[in-house]
Amino acid sequence: MFWTVRDALVRDKWRAIPMTLGAVCLTSVFQIVQNTSWGFQPVQDLGSVKAVDPFWLALLRTPLSLFVPALDLPVWGALAQMLLVFGIAEICIGWWRTLVIGYVATLAGTTYARIGVALGPEHPFGLPVSDRIVNDTGPSAAVVGLAIYLCWRYRAYLTGALVILAMIGEVLIKNNLAGKEHLAAIAAVMAMCVVRAQWGPVRSRVPVGQGPPP
Repeated sequence: MFWTVRDALVRDKWRAIPMTLGAVCLTSVFQIVQNTSWGFQPVQDLGSVKAVDPFWLALLRTPLSLFVPALDLPVWGALAQMLLVFGIAEICIGWWRTLVIGYVATLAGTTYARIGVALGPEHPFGLPVSDRIVNDTGPSAAVVGLAIYLCWRYRAYLTGALVILAMIGEVLIKNNLAGKEHLAAIAAVMAMCVVRAQWGPVRSRVPVGQGPPP
């Protein structure tokens, strides 16, 4: 993976990751606008997702919700995650696969939020009713999902296991909606990997020591 990314950046510089740069710029614009007196509500109307919202509305807002920074987290963290993980993914698997996997992971988290609230806080996988109104935006679920997919694609199993353990540790330390959504994103992407391994193209994974498939 390192050599794939290095060769692309040496050859094409920033032209190697146009989608990633666009995503970083869009996220920056949303951050600036939502912190103004006039822009907060329009940004919420376009990209704010909550478990209390009708599911059809959440689906309409999901494409932009990925680029709306979470209100309670520093924006530089979201931008750094996108630049690093989205950039690597765009080079290794292409921009459209990056977006598809990112949205699958994001939708898995959004869907889980509704299921978790319905299960209730007494259930091991449940959530408190108060999480119905938590603003559920940002790229973190997509970033985690992409990291898992890339680790599977390049057979970086140890790195993938460390990512999963880190997300489990996050839930154990801080049992909140975001942490459990990350686990839902991991589960969804791992299911994609299993399906692709069983029924996808023969060269769906990169052999050890070789470059990416054409």
